[in-house]
Amino acid sequence: MTQTTDFPRDPARPPAPPNLRTALWLAEIGLPALPLRKGKLPFGNCQRCADSACGDRPHMKAAGPCQCPAPCHGWAAATTDQAVLSSPAWARAWQQARAIAYHPGGARLTVVDLDNAEAIAWARHALPATKTVTTTRGEHWIYRGAMHSPNRVRPGVDIKSSMAYARWYGPGTGPITALPDAIRALVVKEEHAVRPVAHAISVPTGTPAGECLHRTPAYLERGIAMAEQTIAGAQEAIHNAVYRVFLAVLAKHGRCGCLTENHVKRLFTAAHSKGESLRHCEAAWANARMSLGM
Repeated sequence: MTQTTDFPRDPARPPAPPNLRTALWLAEIGLPALPLRKGKLPFGNCQRCADSACGDRPHMKAAGPCQCPAPCHGWAAATTDQAVLSSPAWARAWQQARAIAYHPGGARLTVVDLDNAEAIAWARHALPATKTVTTTRGEHWIYRGAMHSPNRVRPGVDIKSSMAYARWYGPGTGPITALPDAIRALVVKEEHAVRPVAHAISVPTGTPAGECLHRTPAYLERGIAMAEQTIAGAQEAIHNAVYRVFLAVLAKHGRCGCLTENHVKRLFTAAHSKGESLRHCEAAWANARMSLGM
């Protein structure tokens, strides 16, 4: 993959859907591209990949989770392979595309998404200057270096890098500078703030008979790991996705007393990394317990 240090101007290309022309150019300069549909959302999984039937979940830490020819799996569909982008399997998506996105982490970049004037003012005071792209609501500040991608690290500020996509608004202005420690420190501070929240929620105490349904600790560990991966892979309707995962975990693992506060803390942290607030996590957990009569 070409290491991107700047965004040259898009050259003239032969006739093709406008978004595809831009995607081919982005791939050429090393930015993994994908189409977006209405609402700035990636295209949903095809029928063969629905509900992870293709077995993509174990591979969600790398782009291209399965061999599906269609642009499935949200951010993980992003590619720099021009043959894939222009293939017949992607043609329908490009005809329907309303916008284009790229996977910053795949190009070793981090996008600081500033949603309003207050967030921009904070960035100008707290962060080093770098390449700036004007968006519909604010600005993207782009740094060289990748990290994970938590939302809402402060009011109006999201981080888009690994396992995330950023909408393409244009090449922007200014040179790209290195990812500052201030961004990493901000994320660490936010994560430390969310970890104690599991102490505020209720964990089931087990069945009256005390029968363990898990047989081995590895069974429960696999269940929690799968739940974390499912939350991390959710691309839309995050509130509903988190509730469904909490419900599934409690239904499978919540009646014998093996589920601990540390397990719940892991689930809350996974949900928080997708932008869920503590209030939403607590409400989803409580509603799931209520639904199961716990």
